[in-house]
Amino acid sequence: METTIEMSRMYETLLAAPGMNQSVKISLTISRKTALLLSQLIENGIVQKEKPDQPGIIAALPKECFQEIEVISMELLRKADMTELNEKLQMIAQS
Repeated sequence: METTIEMSRMYETLLAAPGMNQSVKISLTISRKTALLLSQLIENGIVQKEKPDQPGIIAALPKECFQEIEVISMELLRKADMTELNEKLQMIAQS
């Protein structure tokens, strides 16, 4: 299973398994640093989806999953009171 197509099919199959769309409640306590880092990792993963021939689970995810994950990322920043800082960091990174 080394080819991109085989890996993509494997992840598509895994994501289509019964019960994968069921909601789960996750309660966690993390530092602001971890919330910011996790949000950045999520954003980087979303950017990777746009690259062609991306191997792995990212390539197999439907668009709806990315929208949900993006909401989770924004919620992490909001709850950690880091939204404004993240926006400023993004502006610095773009210049």
